[in-house]
Amino acid sequence: MSGSSDSSGTQAGSRWSPQNPDSRYGARVGLVIVDLQNDFADPAGSLSVAGGADILTVVNAEIERAREAGAAIFYTQDWHPAHTPHFAADGGIWPVHCVQETWGAQLHPGLAVRGPIVRKGANGEDGYSGFSMRDPAGGQAIATRLDADLAGAGATRIVVCGLATDYCVKATALDGVRLGYDTAVLLDAVRAVDLTPGDGERALDELAAAGVVLIGDRVRGR
Repeated sequence: MSGSSDSSGTQAGSRWSPQNPDSRYGARVGLVIVDLQNDFADPAGSLSVAGGADILTVVNAEIERAREAGAAIFYTQDWHPAHTPHFAADGGIWPVHCVQETWGAQLHPGLAVRGPIVRKGANGEDGYSGFSMRDPAGGQAIATRLDADLAGAGATRIVVCGLATDYCVKATALDGVRLGYDTAVLLDAVRAVDLTPGDGERALDELAAAGVVLIGDRVRGR
């Protein structure tokens, strides 16, 4: 990796400046759009996140910016069976959401899809992170294909956006750091569930403490 160049002409080993949109993306960067699905982003969704649909314009602009710079683009998608310990009806904490082959599980129709989709939770696992899932019975971690796909695309840095700040975005970004990626989160392109008031803010604090770059200004509710 050291000494090679990405499509924007910057050295892969050089300092990354994700705050600058003109240098944010290149061949060594992956954009990860987390769970922008109907059940989360649409007001009629079963686990609708306040303001979730409002980020679509920003996310689509980032997708286009990443595509033009030659960055890899990946989407994550909750893909649950009808019954899973993840759901309150089966012992979990969440309402039924993103059930396979339903409207709620589909990516929002306003989202530009320009890359592969990584599904998670298909066999009943807890699927917060785009990188890993947890077996609800034994607790062991199970990798998704996202890390391998990013590595195959040559990405060593990731930009994360989507839903929701305090759950799947946070888990994905923290896993990114754990796996060795330089990681940034787009604050204009995330929103929080805030199951407990302030969860979104606490998630951002946790991300910053872990070394994640927070792009943009902090506003309550993100």
